[in-house]
Amino acid sequence: MSEYERPDRASREPTVEDVRQLMGASTPHFALQLRNRIRNLIADLPADHPARVEGEREVRRLDQIAIGSERRGPIQSHEHGLPSYRGPE
Repeated sequence: MSEYERPDRASREPTVEDVRQLMGASTPHFALQLRNRIRNLIADLPADHPARVEGEREVRRLDQIAIGSERRGPIQSHEHGLPSYRGPE
């Protein structure tokens, strides 16, 4: 559920539960979008706020999911690699 579907989030301080709702069932395909939503949610919180601590932990996890979990087959000789492909140099 997006923050726009939860208008009450705009009128109160974010909670750990808000962070957990956003991360939900995160997959590699949506990890970067979820990461950005969590960053926006916790941006104005103090460093020691429980929601910020949880959010920063999830941002790190989502970065790993987004970059480290994507699997692609080898590039064929007649193909060009996609920008996200990190093959042998």
